[in-house]
Amino acid sequence: MYRQDFFAGKRAAYFTLGCKLNFAETSAMGRQLAEAGVVTAGEDEVADLCIVNTCSVTEVADHKCRQAIHRLVRRHPGAVVVVTGCYAQLRPQQVAAIDGVDLVLGQNEKGDLLKYVAERLAMLPEERRMAAHESHAAERVQDITRFVPSCSCGERTRYFLKVQDGCDYYCTYCTIPFARGRSRNGSIASLVEQARQAAADGGKEIVVTGVNIGDFGRTTGESFLDLLRALDAVEGIERYRISSIEPNLLTDEVLRFCAQSRAFMPHFHIPLQSGSDTVLKLMHRRYDTTLFNNKIARVRELMPDAFIGVDVIVGTRGETPELFAEAERFIEQLPISQLHVFSYSERPGTAALRITPVVRPEEKHERSQRLLAISEQKLQAFYDRYSGQVRPVLLEHSHTPGLYNGFTDNYIKIEYRTEEAVDNQILPLLLGGWNADHTALVAQQPQ
Repeated sequence: MYRQDFFAGKRAAYFTLGCKLNFAETSAMGRQLAEAGVVTAGEDEVADLCIVNTCSVTEVADHKCRQAIHRLVRRHPGAVVVVTGCYAQLRPQQVAAIDGVDLVLGQNEKGDLLKYVAERLAMLPEERRMAAHESHAAERVQDITRFVPSCSCGERTRYFLKVQDGCDYYCTYCTIPFARGRSRNGSIASLVEQARQAAADGGKEIVVTGVNIGDFGRTTGESFLDLLRALDAVEGIERYRISSIEPNLLTDEVLRFCAQSRAFMPHFHIPLQSGSDTVLKLMHRRYDTTLFNNKIARVRELMPDAFIGVDVIVGTRGETPELFAEAERFIEQLPISQLHVFSYSERPGTAALRITPVVRPEEKHERSQRLLAISEQKLQAFYDRYSGQVRPVLLEHSHTPGLYNGFTDNYIKIEYRTEEAVDNQILPLLLGGWNADHTALVAQQPQ
């Protein structure tokens, strides 16, 4: 066991790739280290410790992870480099073989971060290299059953509350069940306590996150709806957002509750993945386009102002030109706000590798560009609809003095200039036209 002052004054650098859940977990690791005495390294400082939280959703993500590790090793010579996340879980040998990596942490080991880091920091560099080689001489085989809690904001204003981890769905293209394990969750009582602590720390908005959050309750016998009701009652938290939730798990009861709740915002992120029923079956998704269409219509009926983001994958095995055209037509007619478009990537060990035909990379790119154009049209129309309205905005400082960023209740990104200190305040602001980069609406105080 390390001394109480072992970490005092040590500096850490953090790098995160991937989803909101990864960012939540990195923030939680940073908070754990900060409570032990570790400070975040400044831009011009060399860190004693580097934490890399990785993603493995595509081959591109794997490549970005390797690049990030190489950059941090060069930028912080002599630092203990710890790699965790999905890439570390799925390919520990590849990660451990990267020069400079001292420790590869799997999903079950994240909760013991301080113990593992202290062991490595106490070693000489040569001892660390030997330990890294010996501990990862074989592929990691784990029964991932541990739920590691996380509620933190890092350097941001919004808190991310991890309520669930893992997935039981085993879609044919996806490695997440292998990287994250089976569906599991914290108890409602423990999650409410974390939300209360965030409120006590000054937090006003919490993003409810996980891998498959609508599946909440597998390990505790509770329900996602009961969780939302309990969180809504936490004093001090003025806003909640539900991160990505499967359409078949976004029940009418959940929608009706959000529509009349005190603090849940009109904002949903709902994965579609394909607008073709044939492709959805190849993917082993648990819904069809009729269900999805009805779900979007129900959101619009109950919450007309809601922002609806939708994930789509293009170029999956089996997606013929005719099936893509069918998907494109379906997506075009959906009354949604934005698409998040991903090109299919071959993942070792997935059932999708048995599907034919294979889509050429050039065709994937062309399909992706077509859907991105649709997304841009929908997003611009959604933003334009609210130009000239006054809406509540949670403001957050930026790197530019006097410039604040923020989101309205229905997730419109804004820019707001003021000399006043308004970080982490919710203000009613008048939405104007687009900014110079066409990435946000410019807001001002209403007259």
